[in-house]
Amino acid sequence: MSDIPLFSERLNRRAFLSASALSAAAMALSACSTTDVAPPPPVAAAPPDAAFGDAASMYAARTDEGYQLPAIPVTKLDPKFVRQVVADPTGEKPGTIVVDTSEHFLYLVQDGGKAVRYGVSLGKAGFGWTGSAVVQARKKWPVWTPPPEMIQRRPELAKYKDGMPPGPKSPLGARALYLFRDGKDTMYRLHGTPEWDSIGKNASSGCVRFMNQDIIDLYSRVNGPAQVFVRPNLSAAGKIMAVSTRTAEPIDAGVPKDAEMLK
Repeated sequence: MSDIPLFSERLNRRAFLSASALSAAAMALSACSTTDVAPPPPVAAAPPDAAFGDAASMYAARTDEGYQLPAIPVTKLDPKFVRQVVADPTGEKPGTIVVDTSEHFLYLVQDGGKAVRYGVSLGKAGFGWTGSAVVQARKKWPVWTPPPEMIQRRPELAKYKDGMPPGPKSPLGARALYLFRDGKDTMYRLHGTPEWDSIGKNASSGCVRFMNQDIIDLYSRVNGPAQVFVRPNLSAAGKIMAVSTRTAEPIDAGVPKDAEMLK
């Protein structure tokens, strides 16, 4: 009661009891307002993105090209890595793809100052790559053929030297976009992965991994050659640092013969 002015000598007993009752009621209301606040909703319960709908629908199980993709447990995803439309932070022209390696985001620039942002997984230490390239080819459900360098590091992959059939467990996932520079394969890919929990981490052999549902979405939006910038960050200095002649550690033996070449 030390915080309530004591004017008991001017209050009769009834008035004092009424004031106490009001004070108690106020304290009870205050307690409800702090202890009964609902916790933040899980990703699946978040308001739908106007462009895609709710996360649970975006990452639900689906059949694609005859293959069965399992659902992604969206309640276990960091909400920032859920596919969404954001204000474009890159300043690039529409159709450009920008990878921000510091944040594990890939942006596909749209008209009207917007961009589609995807959460991605990037190369492990020693396999990182920054630079510029062009999406020159693409393939749905590609066969994965580990290159000799990878088989040398991991002999257990020798059984796939002639190719691993496509499917939900393939390291290349549901789609692959092949990046070229000056007409030559950089060995850098944008591709799907069954390892959804690697998103937001450095876990791949030099390429950019997506949840399969996300690479399917990006693939559908890239219908011709697209400029790609892989940057250490989105600052002005990051743009300068992005100029590199280094190629990525090969993740496969090359662009498949039946890949669609983009013109």
